[in-house]
Amino acid sequence: MASSPGSAVAAHYGRPGILESIDAGLVAAGISPESVRPDDLAPVDQFHTRGREATLDLARLAGITGRDEVLDLGGGIGGPARMAAAAFGCRVTVLDLTPEFRGAGEELTRRMGLSDRVSFRVGDALQPPFLPASFDVVWTQHSSMNIPDKSGLYAAARRVLRPGGRLAIHEIVAGAGGPIEFPVPWAPRPELSFLLPAEELRSAIREAGFRELAWVDVTAASLAWAEARAARGPTEPLGPHVLLGEGARVPFANLRRGLAEDRVRVIEAVFE
Repeated sequence: MASSPGSAVAAHYGRPGILESIDAGLVAAGISPESVRPDDLAPVDQFHTRGREATLDLARLAGITGRDEVLDLGGGIGGPARMAAAAFGCRVTVLDLTPEFRGAGEELTRRMGLSDRVSFRVGDALQPPFLPASFDVVWTQHSSMNIPDKSGLYAAARRVLRPGGRLAIHEIVAGAGGPIEFPVPWAPRPELSFLLPAEELRSAIREAGFRELAWVDVTAASLAWAEARAARGPTEPLGPHVLLGEGARVPFANLRRGLAEDRVRVIEAVFE
């Protein structure tokens, strides 16, 4: 994912053998790694609340079409990018701090025959290595929580967007119920988590020059997703444990509790 305190965040997400772990999970699920499709990987590469459903909802909310060039800031191993490219025909560039994610993402994308529409770069979301006005959409899903400089993030997004371009976000924000307990999926400790209340996040985006087109609170649906996931138990061959290790249960339990107690909320929004 993308961040300013880059080395610590990259260390949280990056681990050797990511692709090998995914392949082992695919085989255990009865799926050939060489014939994998976007939906097959959704339990692991849609690394955000509500998974595949949230990615498709955000793409529809943003009005993404096959004409769009999309920049996914903090896009991990490229699950949302591949899903959007396959479903809507857009071209997506994934920018992430974690080198291990780039390698795994490129290989998974090759296997799906999507390398002509999805590409990967290693870099920081605060300094995206692209010319001004390069993209029609800048997209973030659960990326801003690791970034303290929200003003810098949205100024960078504004710079690389073409006139009339859209900012599409699916993010966790601070709730009114007090601080969340750690670890959580995006941060093992408080020093790597930078949540803002919803109105403060809105203000930061507007101050970067954006105009709000849509803002949807999806906390209730996200809690239902988290509860359903917990009810299934830790027996799935593919899941967040592939990226976070076998200790993923506690971070997701803390997230579920945070959603239930209004310590965090989840929003989807589009700006231009």
